[in-house]
Amino acid sequence: MDIIFIERLAVDTVIGVYDWERTATQKLYLDVQMAWDIKPAASSDNIALTLDYAAVSEYIQQFAQAKQYELVETFAEVLTREIMDRFNVPWLRLKITKPAAVPAAAGVGVEIERGCR
Repeated sequence: MDIIFIERLAVDTVIGVYDWERTATQKLYLDVQMAWDIKPAASSDNIALTLDYAAVSEYIQQFAQAKQYELVETFAEVLTREIMDRFNVPWLRLKITKPAAVPAAAGVGVEIERGCR
C-alpha cells in the first residue's frame, strides 16, 4: 500500500484542560499519513482516482475550527475516525504537536495509528 501524507498542517483550535486554554485558540501541528493505492490514479493521471490531500487538509481545518476538546488524545481519536470514514481511508497515522504546552519543550502531543495497511 502507498502512503499519501500531509506534513505539519497548522490548525487553530480551542483545546486544553485549564481555564485559560478554554478562552482562546491555540495552534496545533498535524502530520497525517494515509494508506492509499495510487496506481489507478498514476496510470490514468486522474485526480478522481486518488485521495485528494487538499480536500483532507480542508476538512481537518474545518474540524479544528468547529470542535473543542480538552484532550489532544480526544481530538486525535475523533479526527482519525472521521477522516477514515469520510474519505474511505483504510489506515491512518496521525501525529499532533501542541507547541506551547510545555515551555521547555519544542512541542508535546500524541501519535496514533488506526486501521490496516
